[in-house]
Amino acid sequence: MTLPLIIEPSQLVSELDQGKLLILDLGKAETYSAAHIPGAIHVPPSHIQLGVPPAPGLLPTKEQLSLLFGRLGLTPDTHVVVYDDDGGPWAGRMIWVLDAIGHKHYSFLNGGIHAWLAQQCPVQSKANEAQPSDYQVTQIDESVTIDKTQLLQAISDNSIEIWDARSFAEYTGEKAVSARGGHLPGAKSYEFTRALDTQADLVLRDLDAVKQELNELGITGEKTIVTHCQTHRRSGLTYVICKQLGWPVKAYAGSWSEWGNDPNTPIETCQ
Repeated sequence: MTLPLIIEPSQLVSELDQGKLLILDLGKAETYSAAHIPGAIHVPPSHIQLGVPPAPGLLPTKEQLSLLFGRLGLTPDTHVVVYDDDGGPWAGRMIWVLDAIGHKHYSFLNGGIHAWLAQQCPVQSKANEAQPSDYQVTQIDESVTIDKTQLLQAISDNSIEIWDARSFAEYTGEKAVSARGGHLPGAKSYEFTRALDTQADLVLRDLDAVKQELNELGITGEKTIVTHCQTHRRSGLTYVICKQLGWPVKAYAGSWSEWGNDPNTPIETCQ
């Protein structure tokens, strides 16, 4: 099965009966209960985060991931389609998780459940259960991640471009969610919602226009892009955008919850 990274509802409708398709809903439980894509399995977003302060957004352990994907029935040749009900941050994070475990067959549903409903695609309300598999996560692909120590070195070497997906108030330090507010040295601010069409069911805006806006900020993809937010939820969407644009990208899953709570990390503010 060959499906694009970013798939439209109209494309997915014709694929619903394919046996090797696993559709994962990362939206709120109440949204899933009201209406979801036929065959979709609900995954609580907490299941794809480690959940341990001060960096709850770190990747779960290989053992935890093996249990999760075994329960979901993942196999090496399964094609996974992910969506949520918030414009794509949780779905994008799941794309990153799949990259991290080495599973490269996946698609991100543009607009998630909102676009699906707006286009009057079929839905169901009955919960679905997967046929479990014996899927085992044996190693993590470190090429899609960067940790705090590596990030400090990369900033020193000026070898990366940093995309801060948080709100501008968080970026400037006006709003502090961690012990310290501000941003990573050299980071550029482009809040994840700017890439969404809020008047059209939270689908992605034209990515050529988004690319131009990012280029004007200094995010060009000429160097590896490190994207982050507070817990690597919002930057799940920006991770997918980088992939779609063909840019090299790593996620800093520790994000500002780790960096801003460490008194020894360098920060910049705009106050």
